[in-house]
Amino acid sequence: METWMQTLREPSTRGSSTTPGSAAEPAADEGRAGGGAARVRTTARPAGACAAVLATAGALLLAPAAMAADDDKVQKNTVDPQYSVAIAAQFARPNAQMLSSALTYDPKLVPVGSHVTVSERSDSKQTRVGLRVTDLPANRAYGAHVHTGACGVRPTDAGAHYQHRKDPRSPSVDPAYANPKNEVWLDFTTNANGEGSAESRHAWSFRPGEARSVAIHERRTATGPGVAGTAGRVVACYSVPFNNSKEAGKAVAGVLSKIF
Repeated sequence: METWMQTLREPSTRGSSTTPGSAAEPAADEGRAGGGAARVRTTARPAGACAAVLATAGALLLAPAAMAADDDKVQKNTVDPQYSVAIAAQFARPNAQMLSSALTYDPKLVPVGSHVTVSERSDSKQTRVGLRVTDLPANRAYGAHVHTGACGVRPTDAGAHYQHRKDPRSPSVDPAYANPKNEVWLDFTTNANGEGSAESRHAWSFRPGEARSVAIHERRTATGPGVAGTAGRVVACYSVPFNNSKEAGKAVAGVLSKIF
């Protein structure tokens, strides 16, 4: 079961930014709302002519000029070329009849009910992706990467790692392609409380529709020839609408048209 608190406010002007957060936290923990009173609601609804937030199937899809909050941590989603989204969920076991967006394939390593937050913040200069998890086993290392497929009943449904420059060979284990500069690696080690976080920064953006999830692996990512990019089994997966503002806007508009 996933819980949401959404903060909606009227659209701001192009190019506005959030107030600074802690530099030590991932992108999901950084942006806090700037001046002006915000209205807190426990259900998704439109705010003004251009803002909409939709919580469905465990994913939060943001239309341009909308805002989403993970507790008191707020991210702003502005019009192109800037895009920002932060979504959170609890891991559940795969169910063929009704899939959650956050799935655990190994409850010993990623317990049912543990929490995950993923954020993306992109502009014309860089793309930042943040990952935060809680309630996992303490003091344990995990690998994590952005994958090309959405999460499914099987761990392999998430497909291969997203690559900025695609390796002509598959599976990709060549360090020239399978590396943290060409892929999005989010490896982390949990602390004594079972909390972990990571952030990546790249001077490129995701190709629309080609980055669809974050997969968590059983061990940290290898870097050597012939094994580069490997991190063992996929033990959990979270479907995320990376660089997906247009598609998210269409989804919101479609659902709102049915409701209203």
